[in-house]
Amino acid sequence: MTAPLVTVAVPSFNQGQFLDDALTSIFQQEIPVEVFVMDGGSEDNSLQIIQKWEHRLAGWRSRADNGQSAAINEGILQGRAPYVSWLNSDDWLLDGGLAKLVREIEKNPGAPFVYGRAWNFVQKSGKRRPVWVEPFKESRLARRCIISQPASLMRRASWEAVGGLDETLDMAMDYDLWWRLYKQAGIPPCFLEDFVAVNREHEDTKTKNQRRRHYREAMQVVRKYYGSVPIKWWLAQPYSVWYKTICR
Repeated sequence: MTAPLVTVAVPSFNQGQFLDDALTSIFQQEIPVEVFVMDGGSEDNSLQIIQKWEHRLAGWRSRADNGQSAAINEGILQGRAPYVSWLNSDDWLLDGGLAKLVREIEKNPGAPFVYGRAWNFVQKSGKRRPVWVEPFKESRLARRCIISQPASLMRRASWEAVGGLDETLDMAMDYDLWWRLYKQAGIPPCFLEDFVAVNREHEDTKTKNQRRRHYREAMQVVRKYYGSVPIKWWLAQPYSVWYKTICR
């Protein structure tokens, strides 16, 4: 059996309607993977989907847990592959996307992680648009999260060096992780121009329903690692938190 190149943790809770798409996209990749589904005790059809894929999974469990960040840490800890990632159960990978990320990170042995482009798919309308992703620059990362999580891949050594995700965060844990990986390595991540993943936007996402909390956490992260919060955050917050909520 070929040793896995990537450990993929799939955190999920009552996302059975999307979970099959996520797992299908992972197992259609062109590289060996080990996949751990961390289900938070779903009461929908998630267990049926998990059992459908059980013969391909490296592991899974379904029980109440301490939240998304803890579930991701738990899943990645169980793996042994040299590269790690997580895929939320409502997102999916594009064909060949993971292999492109692996090739890019192997070409850049000093980089702690690599990230590519991603589409944002709006479930309600069926339309898609590019996620705002751009080449890495610290000053730009301080103004917005320029990295799309489902389109990222990390070295296990780098992940372990920073201790994985901060489990006290529930909204901006990926944003916090990018800062810590970059600061710990002292080397910027690599940017891949190709589209490699899709972020699904639907009515039940945390980002959509907890905008105020998301902004609060993200601004705390910026202040912690950049030293100050750029004015852009203060200008954008009223629109993103209040206006968008009212106009949903």
